[in-house]
Order: sequence, then structure tokens, then C-alpha cells
Amino acid sequence: MTHTGRTDRGRRRYALVGTGHRAEMYFAALIGTHRDAGVPVALCDTNRTRMAYYQGLYADAYGGGGEPPAYDTGDFETMLERERPDAVIVTTVDATHARYVTAALDRGCDVICEKPLTTDADGCRRIAEAALRSDGELVVTFNYRYSPRNSEVKRLLMEGAIGQVTSVVFEWVLDTVHGADYFRRWHRRKVNSGGLLVHKATHHFDLVGWWLDDLPETVFALGALRFYGPDGPVGRARREHGAPPDDPFALDLDASPRLSALYGRAREEDGYVRDGDVFSPDIDIEDNMAVLIRYERGPALAYSLNAHAPWEGYRVAFNGTEGRLELNVCERAAVLPESANDVLGRPRRPVLDPSAAPDHADGDAGCRRPGTELILQRHWSRAERVAIPEGGGAHGGGDERLLDDVFRDAAPDPLHRRAGFPDGIAGVLVGAAANRSMAEHRAVAIDELGLPRETYARAPTPT
Repeated sequence: MTHTGRTDRGRRRYALVGTGHRAEMYFAALIGTHRDAGVPVALCDTNRTRMAYYQGLYADAYGGGGEPPAYDTGDFETMLERERPDAVIVTTVDATHARYVTAALDRGCDVICEKPLTTDADGCRRIAEAALRSDGELVVTFNYRYSPRNSEVKRLLMEGAIGQVTSVVFEWVLDTVHGADYFRRWHRRKVNSGGLLVHKATHHFDLVGWWLDDLPETVFALGALRFYGPDGPVGRARREHGAPPDDPFALDLDASPRLSALYGRAREEDGYVRDGDVFSPDIDIEDNMAVLIRYERGPALAYSLNAHAPWEGYRVAFNGTEGRLELNVCERAAVLPESANDVLGRPRRPVLDPSAAPDHADGDAGCRRPGTELILQRHWSRAERVAIPEGGGAHGGGDERLLDDVFRDAAPDPLHRRAGFPDGIAGVLVGAAANRSMAEHRAVAIDELGLPRETYARAPTPT
């Protein structure tokens, strides 16, 4: 994003709307590793307890005093007028993104929005209209683009390592720690998140569109709630929330000072249950999904997402006219009771903070090991492993590189990793079309969603 209008000793002024888990990555950077580039000047949320947690982080970082003021979401426009931020970081519930993004853009602010950009075609339309009439710039933070392993795939495809891509097979598995977490919290209602084919798979659909430098044309999807929810096969008593010691699907908020501060103590203020029952009857999103997508230039994608696997990671294979490229990633090799025992001091419990990216193994995981393997095999040649310059931190090193790009414009971008509103819209439209396909039992053309193609067409990737 183009950094103009620096107003605080050369640092840009940032307001954050939404002060849950995901906001901390941005806030911690602004008061720590990236404090030279920006400063948080306002917080906005429905819950003052959560905002107080972030004010405490600020006070600890700066020695007390000057904490950013807290605003209720009903006063969002007042906050923009009074605090005059250069940019707004949006990390609220997905279905509310469009409101804050459009209001900030209409004020001329730059906007940094967590994925997904929004949850449906109407939200996409509103955001596109605001972005086109605004002087502000909108960035969607697709951190997986910045992961070195995914960037290496992009580089190889751009260089024509396997010729013209003809088809893609992409499997993503979420384990019973990370996957289950989507069924504990607000994500489990499609009205809030659009379901996992919008909230989670937007990451993956964006990767494929970026890798191929192509746009989706037609979508067919199947999906169901097969494991979680009231009819799941686990067969145990229901509960409202909390953490019975013998329940491997329960989350103990009190075992984590951070989760307790953000959600346990905050529950008294707004009633939001962070540690809900994953077998609750109010869950209406799918946990097993399969999607077929045809892209405009001809490639087809076969995609699957499972949210209750015993390990976590993804596999993607590209078939091309000159060979095949395969990426295999294991982020967590196993969920083991004994490893949870080490963390919490009690048996049969999940890893402490399931919302954290699982970039590590839990104890001795047997023959499956965490790590990444990238294999290139050209026609009439032996397979070869491609070295990947792995980075540290969450999402395979993607978060750190994303923050540099968002807050500092730190480096040239030959892979076109920065994502604007057209990229965010394209990813949401695939998920929205998939939701319609599941509901209507038919293939859905992206054009049926009513957005002109030029609204979300990407600029060609530089070569």
C-alpha cells in the first residue's frame, strides 16, 4: 500500500476495529517490531473488556500513559472524525467487514482488511463501489501468499517450469484442535462467517487464482455437517460452554491468561461464548466440503476441505503440459493427549490455544513429521526436490513478511503478492458461488452473482 500522509513524527496513524484474537498480530507489530512505521491511535469494538486488554499491551510497551481511546462500534464514524487515522485495520466478524471498510474508504482512509473481505456478493459490490470512488487504498491480508513455500510455487509456475497448467488438485485438512475451533465460536453460524468455504477457503481460492493468474468461471460444490453439530458421531452429552476434564473437544479459557482476558472475562459484558460446544444444535456450517472450479483460461481445480482430521496441513498438485509440481505441507503431525498433558497439566485435553497456527509437532508424532516438500517432475525426467527458504513464525513465515509489506512497503514485489480489493472479491465470490451450489444442487457461474467481471479482474502478474 502506498504510505502517504504520515502525521505522527513520520509514523502513520492506525485505528483498529475488532479487538479479538486476530487483531493482536497487527497491534503487537505496531507497538513492537514496526513501531517505527506506525502507531495505534484508536480501538473500536463491541466489548470494552477486550479493548482494555489491548490498552494494557500498549501501556506495557510504552511504559504507561497515552493508551489509544476505546470506542463502541456504534461510534465508528465518530472515531474516524475525532481521531483522523491514516488507515483502519478491520478484524471484526466477517459479516460486518463491509460496513467498516466502506465507511473508512468514504473517509479517504486506507484500509487493511483481514480475509475474507466480506461474506457475500452484496458486500463485495458495496466494497467495490466504495473502493472505486475513494482516494484510500484497500489491502486484503492474504498472508499465505507471503509464505516462502507458496511464493516458490508461484515463481516456478511463472517461469513455466511445468508449461501451461491444465488442472490442480488441492486438499486442505484441519485437525481436531484447529478445525474444531471454528465450531466453538461465531464462525459456526453461516450468517456470521459465510461458512468455511468463505471464511477459511478464501485463503485457498485466492492462492489458486494467484498461482494461476486466472479468474474463476464456474463452481460446483458439495458439503455437509458430518462430524460436528448435534448429529455428530461422537455421541456425548451436550453442554453450553466450559471445559470438562475428560472432553477432548473442550477449550479451557482459564488455562490461558490471554484467552481468559480476551474472552473469559469479557463474556460477562456481551455474552459471547468463545468456548462453545462443538456439538451444539445451532451450528449450521459444513465440516466436509468438495468443490470443482473451472477457470477462465481452462484449468480445472478439484478442492476439498475437512475440519476434523487427525493431522493438519495441505497438499496441492499442478498438472501441466510439461510436467507436474507437488507441494506437501504438514503443519501439525498429530494431536496427542500426552502432549496436551504437558501444556495443561491434565490428561485428554487439546492443545492450549487452537486459534494459533499449528507450525509445530506435538511430541513424537510417529512416521508423519511436520515440514514442507516441494517436488518438480518434468516429462521424461526424474523427480527433484526444490529447496524452500522457510521463514519463522506463523503461516510458514508468511505473517512476518506480510507485516513488512503492509506497514513498510519493504521490498519490490515481483510475485505480485500484495492483494487489493479485486483479489479479495474474487476469493469471496468462489465461496459464495459454492454456497449457492450446495443449496441449489447445481453448478453456478460466477457471473450469476451479479458483479461485472471488471470489478474483480486482477492486473496481470508482472513477468
